[in-house]
Amino acid sequence: MLRLDKYISNATDLSRTDAKRLIKNGVVCVNDEIASNPAQKISGEQDVTIEGSTISKASKRYFMLNKPAGVVSVTKDNHNPTAISLMYEHRSEDLQIAGLLDIDTTGLLLITDDGQWNHRLTSPRSDCAKIYQVELAEAITPEYPRQLAEGVLLEGEKYRCMPATMEIVDEHTVNLTIAEGKYHQVKRIFAALGNQVVNLHRFKVGDIVLDPELESGEYRRLTALEVASIL
Repeated sequence: MLRLDKYISNATDLSRTDAKRLIKNGVVCVNDEIASNPAQKISGEQDVTIEGSTISKASKRYFMLNKPAGVVSVTKDNHNPTAISLMYEHRSEDLQIAGLLDIDTTGLLLITDDGQWNHRLTSPRSDCAKIYQVELAEAITPEYPRQLAEGVLLEGEKYRCMPATMEIVDEHTVNLTIAEGKYHQVKRIFAALGNQVVNLHRFKVGDIVLDPELESGEYRRLTALEVASIL
């Protein structure tokens, strides 16, 4: 349940301060009764009106962002621009990053205010595949596909990674598909194979593909089909 002022703010473009002022002015009703307390609890089942007009419960929001390098995948940071700071959305403080990218990694970043959807996407038990284009310092060797399929043992880990697959783009570039999200996993995989990642770009998560129309730093809402693909 939400406070009445928070409910109004979530469902409209009004700030909570504006919502409190309207409540104080006696123009907000809950189930046809004038509301006077901004802290009144609202479940979403009640009929809430402002000056006689019903407001609907706010729907959940889902976005994809083409993350640039130099931007951090957190909601707040004192030293670097954040992914959320690139977005011009009401109630941006409610948004969450669904699957982090390193500061120098570019590409598909999913952002939502739906905690359950985020959990389904990022849970360790999720088998949601992620595909990265990986540019390497040294040429690819013929052993890479077999080593990835067997699971690579990362430095400092007791157990091998889950099997991964790769598609060769050129002698220094692969499209790597993984189903886990270990810390710096892609970079550590290729370090374990004796190579170094030069550039890293994520372009697919599950069935959601980075929109080629999005320039670096741009974002858009997910379609209903894209959202449902994670359900």
